[in-house]
Amino acid sequence: MSTIDWSRFVVRINVSAPVETLYRAWTTRNGMESWFVRLSEYRNKNGEEKDKDEQVVVGDTYKWLWHGYPDTSLEKGEILEANHKDLFKFSFGKAGICTVQIKVEDGEHIVELVQEQVPTDETGKQNFHVGCKTGWTFYLANLKSIVEGGIDLRNKNLHLKEMLNS
Repeated sequence: MSTIDWSRFVVRINVSAPVETLYRAWTTRNGMESWFVRLSEYRNKNGEEKDKDEQVVVGDTYKWLWHGYPDTSLEKGEILEANHKDLFKFSFGKAGICTVQIKVEDGEHIVELVQEQVPTDETGKQNFHVGCKTGWTFYLANLKSIVEGGIDLRNKNLHLKEMLNS
């Protein structure tokens, strides 16, 4: 009998950066494109595209495109919580709900991502629990790399397939 809770997972990483820097990395187009996706399009409730450094608010929507994947591989969702400090929550397509919290533990800043409401059928287990957890693990390491040292670890070559870093 499995003791894994397939409906959720948590990934965490310590990052030496101000909380505001880490929060903006999630909640602005420029922030997201610096470490996560090649395109982060945030739109307000009226459908108007937000400026590159404008922070998201509850009810905004997003469209994300990844390096290493064609434009047909995209994710759309809605911003569910954004406290403009240390909490950011968004729907993540069929894969569930993601909550990002920036915490302080033992004097260090911790970026914690919890993905919940992950479908628990076999497809959900493989694609969303295992697949998303693997992806978030890489991308949080890339966030740390970008913020602390400026090195982008993402694969940006569309011709290289099945890469850990795209």
